[in-house]
Amino acid sequence: MGAEPSVITGLTRGGTSWVAQFVTALDEGKCIGCGRCFKVCPRDVLTIVQRGLDDVDLDDDDDDDDDDYDDGDNAFMTLSNPMDCIGCEACSRVCPKACFTHSPLPLAA
Repeated sequence: MGAEPSVITGLTRGGTSWVAQFVTALDEGKCIGCGRCFKVCPRDVLTIVQRGLDDVDLDDDDDDDDDDYDDGDNAFMTLSNPMDCIGCEACSRVCPKACFTHSPLPLAA
């Protein structure tokens, strides 16, 4: 067995070592599309996507017409460029729904 590749680390300005935690997954089902993560990401890793009516569950056990459907919550974030993540975890810190998963990773080959 070969040695496992070491994970990417960085240094703070004061010289303290830290391990970058890269975004590895985003739970689009939990995402409310608030855009907070998009605003704080310094590397354009995320993109906002509009849900189509086919993606929204309008059958919620009451007999109201679909005319009351509010498309204000009709968006979610997606990982459009995860290889550009710098591992800062800013997206997770501002996410009100804990949609992100992060992990230390080796440099991509």
